[in-house]
Amino acid sequence: MCFGGAGGVERPGPTHRSGSCFPILAETWDGAAKVMCMSWAPNNAKFAVCTVDRVVLLYDETGERRDKFSTKPADSKYGKKSYVVKGMAFSPDSTKIAIGQTDSIIYVYKIGEEWGDKKVICNKFVQTSAVTCLIWPADQAIVFGLAEGKVRLANTKTNKSSTIYGTDSYVVSLTSNSSGKGILSGHADGTIVRYYFDDEGAGDSQEWLIQYGCLSGYKVNWERSEILLGKLATHSCPPYALAWALNSIVAAGCDKKVIAYGKEGHIIQQFDYGRDSTEKDFTVAATSPSGQSVVIGSYDRLRVLNWSPRRSAWDESRAKEIPNLYTITALAWKKDGSRLCVGTLCGGVEQFDCCLRRCIYKNKFEMTYVGLSQVIVRNLSTGTRVVLKSHYGYEIDEVKIMGKDRFLVAHTTDTLLLGDLATNKLSEVAWQGSGGNEKLYFDNENVCMIFNVGELTLVEYGNNDILGSVRTEFMNPHLISVRLNERKQRGVEENKKLAYLVDIKTIAIVDLLSGYNLGSISHDTKIDWLELNETGRKLLFRDKKLGLHLFDIEDNMKTTILNYCTYVQWVPGSDVAVAQNRGNLCVWYNIDSPERITMFPLKGDIVDLERSNGKTEVVVTEGVNTISYTLDEGLIEFGTAIDDGDYNRATAFLETLEMSAETEAMWKTLSKLSLEARQLHIAERCFAALGDVAKARFLCETNRIADQAAKESGGDGTDNYLVHARLAMLEKNYKLAENYYLEQNAVDKAMDMYQELYMWDECINIAEAKSHPELDNLRRNYYQWLMETNQDEKAGEMKENEGDYTGAVDLYLKAGLPAKAARLVLSRNELLGNNDVMMNRIAAALIKGDFYERAGDLYEKVGNYQRALDCYHKGSAFRKAVELSRTVFPSEVVKLEEAWGDYLVQQKQLDAAINHFIEAGCSVKAIEASIGARQWKKAVHILELQDDKTAHKYYYKIAQHYSSVQEYETAEKMYIKADRIKDAIDMYKQVGCWEKAHKLAMKCMKQEDVAVLYINQAQELEKKGKYKEAERLYITVDEPDLAITMYKKLKMYDDMIRLVGKYHKDLLTDTHLHLAKELESEGRFREAEYHYLEAKEWKAIVNMYRINDMWDEAYRVSKAHGGANAHKQVAYLWAKSLGGESAVKLLNKFGLLETAIDYAADNCSFEFAFELSRLSMKNKIPDIHLKYAMYLEDEGKFQEAENEFIKAGKSKEAVLMYVHNQDWDAAQRVAEVHDSDSIADVLVGQARFAFDQKEYQKAEAFLLRAQRPELAVKYYKDVGMWSDAIKICKEYIPNKLEQLQEEYEQEAIKKGTKGIEGIIEQAREWEQSGEYIRAVECYLKVKETNNLALVEKCWMKAAELSIKFLNQEKALDVIKTVGPRLIEMQKYNSAAELYLNMDLIKEAIDCFIGGEEWNKAKHVAKELDPRFEDYVDQHYKEYLKNQGKVDSLVGVDVIAALDIYVERGQWEKCIETANKQNYKILHKYVALYVTHLIKEGHSEKALNLYVQHGAPANTQNFNIYKRIFMDVINMPDINSADAYRTWADLRNVLFNLCENLVKSSEAHSASHEEFEQMLLIAHYYTTRAASLGVSQLDMIAAKLSISLLRHTDVIPADKAFYEAGMAAKTVGWENMAFIFLNRFLDLSDAIEEGNLDALDHSDFQQTDIPFEIPVPTKQHVLHERREEIRDWVLTVSMDQRVEQVLPADERDTYEASLIAVNTGIRSLPCVITGYPVLRHKIEFKKPGKAANKDDWNKFLMAVKTTHSPECQDVLKFISQWCGGMPSASFSFQ
Repeated sequence: MCFGGAGGVERPGPTHRSGSCFPILAETWDGAAKVMCMSWAPNNAKFAVCTVDRVVLLYDETGERRDKFSTKPADSKYGKKSYVVKGMAFSPDSTKIAIGQTDSIIYVYKIGEEWGDKKVICNKFVQTSAVTCLIWPADQAIVFGLAEGKVRLANTKTNKSSTIYGTDSYVVSLTSNSSGKGILSGHADGTIVRYYFDDEGAGDSQEWLIQYGCLSGYKVNWERSEILLGKLATHSCPPYALAWALNSIVAAGCDKKVIAYGKEGHIIQQFDYGRDSTEKDFTVAATSPSGQSVVIGSYDRLRVLNWSPRRSAWDESRAKEIPNLYTITALAWKKDGSRLCVGTLCGGVEQFDCCLRRCIYKNKFEMTYVGLSQVIVRNLSTGTRVVLKSHYGYEIDEVKIMGKDRFLVAHTTDTLLLGDLATNKLSEVAWQGSGGNEKLYFDNENVCMIFNVGELTLVEYGNNDILGSVRTEFMNPHLISVRLNERKQRGVEENKKLAYLVDIKTIAIVDLLSGYNLGSISHDTKIDWLELNETGRKLLFRDKKLGLHLFDIEDNMKTTILNYCTYVQWVPGSDVAVAQNRGNLCVWYNIDSPERITMFPLKGDIVDLERSNGKTEVVVTEGVNTISYTLDEGLIEFGTAIDDGDYNRATAFLETLEMSAETEAMWKTLSKLSLEARQLHIAERCFAALGDVAKARFLCETNRIADQAAKESGGDGTDNYLVHARLAMLEKNYKLAENYYLEQNAVDKAMDMYQELYMWDECINIAEAKSHPELDNLRRNYYQWLMETNQDEKAGEMKENEGDYTGAVDLYLKAGLPAKAARLVLSRNELLGNNDVMMNRIAAALIKGDFYERAGDLYEKVGNYQRALDCYHKGSAFRKAVELSRTVFPSEVVKLEEAWGDYLVQQKQLDAAINHFIEAGCSVKAIEASIGARQWKKAVHILELQDDKTAHKYYYKIAQHYSSVQEYETAEKMYIKADRIKDAIDMYKQVGCWEKAHKLAMKCMKQEDVAVLYINQAQELEKKGKYKEAERLYITVDEPDLAITMYKKLKMYDDMIRLVGKYHKDLLTDTHLHLAKELESEGRFREAEYHYLEAKEWKAIVNMYRINDMWDEAYRVSKAHGGANAHKQVAYLWAKSLGGESAVKLLNKFGLLETAIDYAADNCSFEFAFELSRLSMKNKIPDIHLKYAMYLEDEGKFQEAENEFIKAGKSKEAVLMYVHNQDWDAAQRVAEVHDSDSIADVLVGQARFAFDQKEYQKAEAFLLRAQRPELAVKYYKDVGMWSDAIKICKEYIPNKLEQLQEEYEQEAIKKGTKGIEGIIEQAREWEQSGEYIRAVECYLKVKETNNLALVEKCWMKAAELSIKFLNQEKALDVIKTVGPRLIEMQKYNSAAELYLNMDLIKEAIDCFIGGEEWNKAKHVAKELDPRFEDYVDQHYKEYLKNQGKVDSLVGVDVIAALDIYVERGQWEKCIETANKQNYKILHKYVALYVTHLIKEGHSEKALNLYVQHGAPANTQNFNIYKRIFMDVINMPDINSADAYRTWADLRNVLFNLCENLVKSSEAHSASHEEFEQMLLIAHYYTTRAASLGVSQLDMIAAKLSISLLRHTDVIPADKAFYEAGMAAKTVGWENMAFIFLNRFLDLSDAIEEGNLDALDHSDFQQTDIPFEIPVPTKQHVLHERREEIRDWVLTVSMDQRVEQVLPADERDTYEASLIAVNTGIRSLPCVITGYPVLRHKIEFKKPGKAANKDDWNKFLMAVKTTHSPECQDVLKFISQWCGGMPSASFSFQ
């Protein structure tokens, strides 16, 4: 934003308007009367100002003061002037003001919503120090800062304050972000602290600096663990001006700098006004509500920063200078962003307009753009305002108000803003650019429907997320229904559903909250209306056939409830539906019972449904009258009460109604719902109303029990177990009731329940489970009751359960249940003994009861197989009979199978009978059964096995079947097998398959017969008018001509043409023409036109219509088919046939009058053209005369043509005509009489003719008479007479002489050598005549490339003449021209001589350099201008470089030579050459070579370079040394004696480096110490390699490997532990080997995982082995080896003999640790083993170097006995390193 105008605030936007300044709210005083603080209410209705006299002034939004009140001190005894107000803020609801005072208190005043309301203190918060600043963020408590450095919260609900965090520095400023979720505090020490109330406030894009913690000096209230706190930045001075904008934080203060900090606290921008002498301290800052602008106040000035999204940076606008404003002490920005208020030191308050632009929309709304992302929309009639704002800071495009001026729509680049002006609900959703092609529908008040490229998107007003999105092509509001929480439902918090059309016959219902599909309705007819009820549980929809359907979403059930429905609608606020069926009004008061309809007769049509003031009316139009039908509000309210769960109200409604079908359904619904809701009294009333006395009495007793329980234990009593049990009984869920009883141990009540219900089994089960003492009595009573009630079956079951099987059988037989008795006998073997009487009784009873199968089972069980078989046969139990026969009577099996098949046929089970007939060998029966069962394939399969005679009749039946099911090919096969081919042909004929019939007929008939048959049949069909069928028959027998003739005879020309096109394409056009002519002769012009067009003969159509004087039709056809101009020609002919005025009118009608005149003239119809022109367009007459003249000229009638040209006013054309015909006299005559200007043209024509005749003098005279000398020059040029041309030019047009000369020269050059010679000759002529400049120019124009000598000679001549005869300046120009040309020709010496003649020394030197004449160049430089000697030398060096003559270059520039060696990769040559130079140069190129080798992976070679040339203590080489060290220790397979030389080289290089470091400025630095450590490690590795080559020193090698573990922060840890473990294992130290290798395995696993967090350090707690080590980048040991070690470690871990601890020494410390655990004393490491030197030590001359005596002597002894050169080298190094050998040593010289 920027300031513009007097006292205004504005921002550049689409329309740049000067800011308007509102009236000053408070006048300035003569002295200091500081405005302490100001604040706008969040609702934008009130503005508060607190002055220095501690009075709060309240203004309305127009700037008029409406109220005021005084603040009060914390203690009145100190007086009213004992404090000042430091902070003031409105509450989020705009009804309270918080005042922060320096007397250590905060007051909260309730000011009310209306002006003049009483001001009362509702909260006060006493503090321990002065309040310095205060804010009240939205949705948060009051935040304030104290002089002691604390930032605290004041909660107005609890009236308590708490500390957020504390610092030691005075709080100078507080601000919050736009959401109010985070705050910033500025402190006197410059610290800026950021604080978030929750992680939502932090936002996804912001980094949390500290989570749940604090920085040094900052104390956090840990009870508020959700707070996020961090020090953001330290400002250069106290940040009194602090603002939190959308994209950064802006701070300023007394140093005149404005600094913008990023979200992580780094500086992203800085504005320094320190050099501006007029600038003062920055005192206060404010952020616009959109967060895109910041205003900073100082003295007499406001500075404005605007955020640029494109640059992602702040832009500084022009500062607002306000003279005599003095220091700005307070700023307040109105919450809607439209105004900024400024308070000053002298008490003045000024108000500025901050809008970009204003516009009036539809004369109803005022739109104020207060920022790129914020617009205020005000209704001009009501004054209500809505603030439309992009929460993401995007720029808002044009705002529209749609949907009956109620809904706001605006676009940004990435979002869509929607709003409801009536409810003030605004939404902003992500919306990628659709080009504005989306359509918006506002039919639903709660949701906006957006349709774009086949996708429907729903946006709920007030919600910033898209509610849902579905694919549909149907956007009619009647085909989409959305319901959003329109009625509160029991147990449902959110209810949002959508119904829409997937396709025209399919409805989808979607739950918008979960995104799940609740149902899909596939309908058989197109749907034209649908709507959900307000609860979203029912859907009404209507189809195109006017059928009305109800879909229950929960039950997923569709019901058709009305036919011929012309109107349907839900009654608002209820589940009542209203519809119209023809002359009836239909009402469903209870939609759950759609079959119950209340109907009223109507005479008109329903047009509307209105519900208001407790009344529901259906508005009907009957003719011109409108009549209202009132619905039963009680019934409607019943449904609403049910939905709201108010069952008492529902009962009250129902009691006022008489009992009817609808009322009864409602009582049932209420009874069900009240039971579910445990409202038992209402349920009792419902059942009483329904006449269900039993349930009513049962519930009455239940209510009595519930009331008693309520008295005893409180509540409503429904939680009592007796009530629960009785309700379960009412629902017939007796098991649940039993559970309720048993949970309370009321066993007797449960048993009594079952006894009352005569459920004895359940009662006895409970008694058995609970071991009830009355169990036996229960059983006896049960049995007695069963016998008394004649329940013999149940008694028998009871006896069976008790084990009395004989008694059970008797009871079963008594009960007439012989099958049950038989089952029992068959299951108990003891009953099958000798009890024949019982068996016979059971068998007789079974046979008597027709239970033959069971009797058979009984007989079979007792071994009476014959009677069993008979019983099975009689009982049709053929399966058991066959199974029994296969075992006992094999000969009976076939008969039984046939009987079984016959039985199945009798039972109509033909499918099952087939296989039994096959088993019995009855093929005929099997075939008939297959045919009867319609098992056609099986029948065919059986038939294929039979003889032909038997099969024929069956094949015929099968063929008839396949023919009936239209499987004609199969039927054909069957007919052929049945020898009924004629029937097959008839079949094909009947279904019109003439081709197949023909094919079949050809097999059994002669071709001629078939043709005759088909032709006869076709003729019959033709007589019957079945022409298509006849055509098919003709075509089938290849007689298309007969079909064509048929159609021609019938004049069915379309079909005739179709067949001709198909079978005689070559005759199609002729046929069309023939038909067209025939139709034309018959006067059927339209039909003829069609055929002419098909023949592409549109001209014939035009001619046909023209002959018949049908000009309209001719014009139409020509315009449609004749191309661009044909219709014009027809119109012309039409007009010509009419003539006169009629022709003119016609042509005017078509707009072709002028075109027709032109056409007539162009086609030599001059009489017609003159006629038309005279009648209508006299201005065209001259044009016609002209065309007529031209026509006469072409005809050779020159005299007549002359007359016409003159009539046309074109006398010049007459002259040209005569000139063209070379009739000069006539031309001269006409010109002199009619056109004197043409005389010259006549002369020119004569001249041209003379030139053609080569009469040049005569032609020249004519042209000079015509005053056209330029033409004479041109003609002479054209014939190559250049001298004559130049002569004429020089005499008559000298100004063109030079141009002509140039043309001549160019022409000469084109002619080659001959032309060059001409130029040279011309140059000589100029030279002889003293025209030296022209001569030089001619010589310079010679550029013949074939004769370079001639060219050089000419150029040198030009230079010579210029030097001799021209002035110095011109001569210099010539030399500068000739010189480069000579250089280009490589004539360097000639060019140099010319330059030297003109004292151009540098140019001459450059020539010699170009010609590689280095001696001449040096000589000229030395003799004429020594300044250029270095210049020559530099070029000489470059020359040598470019030529690759490095050896020569060495003598000139050794550094350049070395660089070339490096570029070429000749490193050995480079180092060799550098070695001859000084030490510094050598090591520069050694370092370069080493770097190259390291990159190539040749670290050993790099090491050798430093071995060879030494290691200087250059700091720039330190990283190289470290890299070489790390590469060597990471090398594989280097833990061996063979690697000694490598380790020794590394050691020696590091030793040399350390020696050099001691002498340098880096001595005792951190780098020095690091390299000393590397030297120690290299020494250990070297000594270990030497020891590995001597078997006596294996323990020393092991100790060295173990000592290296204390350096695992440098060397690879896994490799070190592996080598230490293997060394310990080799010498038998299994405890250490186990621990080290186990550690190695842990490290290997950690390397795979990428971190060491899981490592267990317990084994190394009291050692000097480091824990904080880097994770190795790779595995240093192969996988196979790791697995071997893993197996070994696992084996050892199971071995109890191995003590899994590190060995300790006399210090009670791990033996290899240098630091004692108990004392902390650090011992020196042994130079031989690395182990600590404790008692028997050998000291060296150099301090800090010692050895264990035993290890030293062992090493010396090994050297002495083995004479190992490696060990000797180790001792030699120790001597150098330690300052000499100890006195007890001995030499190896």
